[in-house]
Amino acid sequence: MGNRKDRFGRSLFEGGFLGLDNIGVFDRSAPLPTGGHLEQADGTGWVALFCQNMLEIACELAAHDSTYEELAANYVMELLLIARAMNGIGADGMWDEEDGFYYDVLRSPDGNATRLKVRSMVGLLPLCATTVVEKWQRDRVPRLTAALQERLRRMPEPRESIHETGPGHLGVAERGIIGLVNQTRLRRILTRMLDENEFLSPYGIRSLSRYHAEHPYVFNASGQEFRVSYLPAESDSGMFGGNLNWRGPIWMPVNALIIRALLHYFAYYGDNFKIECPTGSRNLMSLFEVAREIANRLTRIFLRDETGRRPVFGGAEKFQSDPHWRDNLLFYEYFHGDNGAGIGASHQTGWTGLVALMVEIIGKLDPQALLAAGRASAFGPSEIEAA
Repeated sequence: MGNRKDRFGRSLFEGGFLGLDNIGVFDRSAPLPTGGHLEQADGTGWVALFCQNMLEIACELAAHDSTYEELAANYVMELLLIARAMNGIGADGMWDEEDGFYYDVLRSPDGNATRLKVRSMVGLLPLCATTVVEKWQRDRVPRLTAALQERLRRMPEPRESIHETGPGHLGVAERGIIGLVNQTRLRRILTRMLDENEFLSPYGIRSLSRYHAEHPYVFNASGQEFRVSYLPAESDSGMFGGNLNWRGPIWMPVNALIIRALLHYFAYYGDNFKIECPTGSRNLMSLFEVAREIANRLTRIFLRDETGRRPVFGGAEKFQSDPHWRDNLLFYEYFHGDNGAGIGASHQTGWTGLVALMVEIIGKLDPQALLAAGRASAFGPSEIEAA
């Protein structure tokens, strides 16, 4: 989580430098020019997903050793506190009801809060804190399941901050779901994310909305102007490290997290949730189809287009046309938000190599098989089912 966490115990995480370099208004590794501190929507979303991952692990262990039940209960409590703190609609909350989006909150030394209204990956990452709970997972730990459901029942306010789940709110194949984002907010976020004038590039999901090309976000503090504009390629500033840019380009790891979340939501909703993709096209898609569409756009970065050129190679003619080079693909750090050209280090297989996994999973995955078998259909039979 970097060098800062939850200093005031409010379950709103600061995180410091999270690896998203210049995505914010301010340098997250430096003191704020306003004083005070920054409550980060992406950092808080990361911790919520971490709690979900650890809850799953604790439940697996609890099936063999009941001493892990208390640990599982603690993760549920942490998740509820995060959701309640993050999803508030008032001035202190990260959710902006008017915009239908999550924003970082700048808290000044006197306690006043200001949402920094930059439409970026920061506001998309909360939807990634989503995990489907299969019926067989609950059946393995019936006592723990009953205890957790009773805890939720007794905490109506925190419970209402998360996606509805549990008895009366089960999805396809009696699946539950743990998520920061409920159905209404999910639809509003996706409407922005799937807008080709905002996040949806021909080559995946941009890290910053293209809206900011014509409408830069400007914040004035201490006689200085801080500006966030859409930059589809390299950064135009040496600040924040200078060599990496999260103000428009496409990054593979966060796209992979979004696709994972969409597949989890689809396993819960099935065809009962459809949305326009792209926004305004009148073309309704299930969330599986949306995930596949994003994966196909990411894959398009590396494939030859109708003229025989690969977007990844941009204007590098040797790589585009030389028969000794044109089929040797490079896995760049990130990609131009409008034309898909590779930018940064050309050997970043550690995360850009995820595109190969997307090709495999999306290529072999049948939506009906996913609904029937759950995650096992995407990632192979689970240890439980194999047993």
